[in-house]
Amino acid sequence: MTDVIIDGKSLTLQDVEAVARPGRDRALVHTDVAQKASVRSRNLKLDLIATGRPIYGVTTGFGDSVTNQIAPQKAAELQRHLVTYHLNGTGPQAPAEVVRATLLIRANCLARGNSGVQTEIIDLLLDFLRHDILPQVPERGSVGASGDLVPLCYVANALFGEGEVAFRGEIRDTADVLREVGLQPVTPEAKDGLGLINGTSFSAAFAVLATQDAARLAAVTDLATALASEALLGNRGHFDAFIHEQRPHRGQLASAAHLTELLDGSALSLPHDQVVDANDPLDGRGHGKLRRSIQDRYSLRCAPHVTGVLRDTVEWVDRWLETEINASTDNPLFDAESGRVHSGGNFYAGHVVQAMDSLKVAVASVADLLDRQLQLLVDVKFNNGLTENLIPPTAGDAWEKGLHHGFKGMQLACSALTAEALKHAGPATVHSRSTEAHNQDKVSMAPIAARDARRILELTQEVAAIQLLAACQALDLRGTDAMAPRTRAVHDLIRSEVPFVDADRRMDGDIRKVVALITSGALLAAAATRDTLAA
Repeated sequence: MTDVIIDGKSLTLQDVEAVARPGRDRALVHTDVAQKASVRSRNLKLDLIATGRPIYGVTTGFGDSVTNQIAPQKAAELQRHLVTYHLNGTGPQAPAEVVRATLLIRANCLARGNSGVQTEIIDLLLDFLRHDILPQVPERGSVGASGDLVPLCYVANALFGEGEVAFRGEIRDTADVLREVGLQPVTPEAKDGLGLINGTSFSAAFAVLATQDAARLAAVTDLATALASEALLGNRGHFDAFIHEQRPHRGQLASAAHLTELLDGSALSLPHDQVVDANDPLDGRGHGKLRRSIQDRYSLRCAPHVTGVLRDTVEWVDRWLETEINASTDNPLFDAESGRVHSGGNFYAGHVVQAMDSLKVAVASVADLLDRQLQLLVDVKFNNGLTENLIPPTAGDAWEKGLHHGFKGMQLACSALTAEALKHAGPATVHSRSTEAHNQDKVSMAPIAARDARRILELTQEVAAIQLLAACQALDLRGTDAMAPRTRAVHDLIRSEVPFVDADRRMDGDIRKVVALITSGALLAAAATRDTLAA
């Protein structure tokens, strides 16, 4: 285990996931260099306050109230008011992993040393993580422009010893928990509240976890496509390197190579030449009917072109987000080298929202791809000799004939999940709302887009689970002995959790179990491929 370095420059997306999700514990190190930079920034703030000149949000009101200058003696109290009047969030509480990611990203952004806050704030954010003290943060209420003001106020409020936190499985008063673990709340001074809430950390937390999940989902989609190709007696020649090298998008090349590796050794999904040779020659006849189609439908043949878009989207989204989580995203910023304070708009989450709007479209497109593959598997008109709705041909005795419906309900559910994913894929970016007396007259909507991306990912994981269950059912009917070694390992893992459907039964638990295999990485580990994007 390597340490997670908190210096405003070195945090990675993998660090964020490791801290945010259980079972990936990492030591948090706030470097001496970063601490000294924060001290210099704070000292400059105090020096500038002493001059009596107005400093936005420090000795002035906030937003449209910037024209109200206050005495330096009131600056600390102003910060408490800032936090208090934003405690109006609604909706569900943010998931624990998102809160952890938020605490880490906010600490790292402040550790960059431009915000003028007390170093105790950064240290207490990290102590919250070390003790797993999680502020209760409602998801809704931020437009993602002047920072994630409303959700981050719940973080600031907890650091000031107020509000409620989750601790050891209970929701408790923050002050009681801090006393129990021996931590002191922060007594805010000028700029401390603004430094905590005026940033993109809440949006970025959702976004970072979403892009990590999306990378794994791309690889899982290749697994599902490989199983569908075998179940439908497909043509794995569609994934031949020559084809994709003539249109060499990196993601497309990666998915095609991954599918080729997964299907190596399959006696069900055959190379193109073998598919062609499986048909009878015309022998002088003017017309003949192919027994095996030499070209699959788009949801199989073009799968690398769909999943490849998701892979390529993840690649550039990762770059943008790594910049975002190592940035000073509040306002104003203090330049200790020049002795100046700068007022700007780094809190505007434009890159986060554009990244999430793009990611959610790419993920929803994958949901649609998998839903189409499922339709091919269950429809007797398209599944190349499999049974209707994948019903076992000997299900029950003669009396039960006609009673069983196999995967009919699963297909209906999958269609609904896909429709919901597609519905939420519309861009949030273009729905900017002028707020706060037209001071925030152009806003990003990043937290909405990032929450949508998380929701679409969860829906698509469920779609993938249903498709995988259907593909395994189809392969049991087809004969698993002819599967490729890697796809057989995936099939066997799923079968170790979920039995073959030999008669109608409830399958909601089956879906949950396969989703768990997807999110844990167990499916990808079972395939044991060299797919680096999902590693």
